[in-house]
Amino acid sequence: MNSLNIALLQILPTGSLEGNLQKGLDACRKAKEEGADIALFPEMWSCGYVLPQGEEALKREALSLDAPFVHSYAGLARELDMAIGLTFLEAYEPSPRNSICLFDRFGKLVLRYAKVHLCDFDPDESQLTPGEDFFVANLDTARGKVLIGAMICYDREFPESARILMLKGAEIILVPNACPMEINRISQLRGRAFENMTGIATANYPAPWPDCNGHSTAFDGIAYKAEEPASRDTLILEAGEEEGIFMARFHTDEMRAYRREEVHGNAYRRPEKYGLMVSEEIGEPLIRKDRRV
Repeated sequence: MNSLNIALLQILPTGSLEGNLQKGLDACRKAKEEGADIALFPEMWSCGYVLPQGEEALKREALSLDAPFVHSYAGLARELDMAIGLTFLEAYEPSPRNSICLFDRFGKLVLRYAKVHLCDFDPDESQLTPGEDFFVANLDTARGKVLIGAMICYDREFPESARILMLKGAEIILVPNACPMEINRISQLRGRAFENMTGIATANYPAPWPDCNGHSTAFDGIAYKAEEPASRDTLILEAGEEEGIFMARFHTDEMRAYRREEVHGNAYRRPEKYGLMVSEEIGEPLIRKDRRV
């Protein structure tokens, strides 16, 4: 495998499930025509990250894994010989989840992840059930296999999310997103890629979708190259605010060689010193009382 192409689907929702289904299928077809190995949607594509208030209304909008909407993308992945990272409001008990399902090029579900760090300060997302763990899949692409992880939007703001995925072997992390991507949030992603020597691909909604501004990004995590005199920006793609499909090419052979040789990630960690990281006793005064347990 010399490279892997990830299409960031920075597209506007239509306002209906049926419209989003058709527009998403069309976007995936176009991504394949442009050479994509993986197509990635923004956060909760099924509803455009617009959540109804109330338990019953929320459950009516949630989709099970065998819903036609979900099955359509699994079938398309098989038809196109291309992986698809589909995001949707997933039916779950006691309440729905904010999820991504990654279908491989054979239409097989290889990764199912629900957002762990819900925005509990938000009245809409606080209705949902958080995920329990982070997962990595060995994705079979037409260019070879690659270890893929996922985190969703607010997960990005916790270094532990990407760190755990790196420790589980993730080479590239998919990040569906739905918020304004400005210098600080983009810098978080740059930092996650640098410190973990991991590729990161983020798909956001374009402007003028409420509270979103595009700027989908991709970072390859390679900060140093022998032929360059100083450190380099790991950014390999940043979209503008407009709607579109943006292709990020990850040179996976270079990324793997870099991980073997450089000093970040897990190379010199001292986990025996990090006990405080998983203790809530010291941090108690800083933890919000409304935080989801």
